[in-house]
Amino acid sequence: MDEHKENIQTKDVNVKMSKTGEEEEEKEKTNTCDRICPADESAPQVSPSQSNSDFSHPVYKEIALANGHINRMSKDELRKKLAELRLDTRGVKDVMKKRLKSHYKKQKLMQTAAEGGPTDTYYDYICVVDFEATCEEDNPADFHHEIIEFPLVLINTHTLEIVDSYQEYVKPELNPQLSDFCVKLTGITQKMVDEADTFPAVLQRVVDWLRERELGTKYKYAILTDGAWDMSKFLNIQCRISGIRYPQFAKKWINIRKLYGNFYKVPRSQTKLSTMLEKLGLKYEGRPHSGLDDSRNIARIALRMLQDGCQLRVNERIHAGQLLSVPSSAPVEGAPPPHGPHSRN
Repeated sequence: MDEHKENIQTKDVNVKMSKTGEEEEEKEKTNTCDRICPADESAPQVSPSQSNSDFSHPVYKEIALANGHINRMSKDELRKKLAELRLDTRGVKDVMKKRLKSHYKKQKLMQTAAEGGPTDTYYDYICVVDFEATCEEDNPADFHHEIIEFPLVLINTHTLEIVDSYQEYVKPELNPQLSDFCVKLTGITQKMVDEADTFPAVLQRVVDWLRERELGTKYKYAILTDGAWDMSKFLNIQCRISGIRYPQFAKKWINIRKLYGNFYKVPRSQTKLSTMLEKLGLKYEGRPHSGLDDSRNIARIALRMLQDGCQLRVNERIHAGQLLSVPSSAPVEGAPPPHGPHSRN
């Protein structure tokens, strides 16, 4: 329900982007995961623990020179070179440029890493979440959206594969009767939610699922969403309705729309789910506005971005009910081990 989410009013739930968050977000537009080399905007970012002197390493000059050459290539030249390297030739020109630059960057960094040069550390797993929630066609300002589908799709960043998924429907409590608009949009029927458990019970099983996969203990992971709404609005509202505390493991996440726009240098108008897929040469698979199918397609975008050399990093968080940006200079941290729901009292 990505397009529908954009029409939701946020002023009624005390969830807003603070002035500090806005300033950080503007800063991120020009200081993101690919901001280092002066000759081109797509140079690699490395761990914040590295000092500025690390960027004097000759590898960055070599990457900058290669990027400059790629910038001068035509679309046909880019496609031919990608084909020679047996890389994906789909996508618009800017996407192909980014893919070729990332290939050379990866080659150079792997070579220098073997020689003791700079490296990068990825999360072991990315957990994609895309809630479906109760809704009305006009979404009145006083309407409280309740989560009715909780899907998870797990990406292994080392094998670049979707390795697992989870889905449960959720019974709404404030407005138990779904609107005709909601049923038509999401494909979730009244029977599905009537037979489901309420949110705290579903959340506990989600936590159990994450624990079984040793996320946050043995493996480093991060939550990834398509926009800020899922965590800062839907989950925030739902926890208040259910009388439970907001889960710690979901307080920071990767907003793929923001990261996609920064990485491929496109405006926000080109970061809707359908547009991102199209620009990457992909087609939507499944039923639009199904939480699980949306999550799988978001995961496909994340995988393509990883293949194109993007470093997936947490870029948003929620604090005291406010949505804030996480600057690219912040230390890279995995989400904490998940814990079951706790009462707000």
